[in-house]
Amino acid sequence: MQKQVLSLYRAFLRAARSKSPQDRSRIESFVSAEFRRNSKSVERKNFLHIEYLLRRGKKQLDQLKSPDTVGLSSLNVRTENP
Repeated sequence: MQKQVLSLYRAFLRAARSKSPQDRSRIESFVSAEFRRNSKSVERKNFLHIEYLLRRGKKQLDQLKSPDTVGLSSLNVRTENP
């Protein structure tokens, strides 16, 4: 599963190369921040959540590959009860 996460990260960086330099910089910063945030907030043994994040990431990657897409955004969902 670790290889899948790394592969997805690299795919995002490759997809960012097809965008304008300004958009590319923003996308790379966003992707890096998202992966770091998730690596700190998700337990390594929580396979269901990691698989969910992988599926969500693949969908976002498909959107990013579209020529009309110039950036990404994130929706934070609280998984614990307040």
